[in-house]
Amino acid sequence: MDKFPEGKYLATVKIGPKGQIVIPKEVRDMFDLKSGDSLVLMADKSQGIALQPFSYLRTFWDAVNQIKDMDDEKK
Repeated sequence: MDKFPEGKYLATVKIGPKGQIVIPKEVRDMFDLKSGDSLVLMADKSQGIALQPFSYLRTFWDAVNQIKDMDDEKK
């Protein structure tokens, strides 16, 4: 596969018989993912599937609450 710009990666992965995929080593290294780490899987029928480190969930939740708090202040 051709070399990608720093911080970018593209690959195909196959789904195994148990529904598992292997995250390529280059991607695990890029995001410092270790065996046993938790990921958040998000799926949208029209936009596809995304995986984020579990820490993303906390950031996302904080952002949602901040928007909610701003909306509550406007009422």
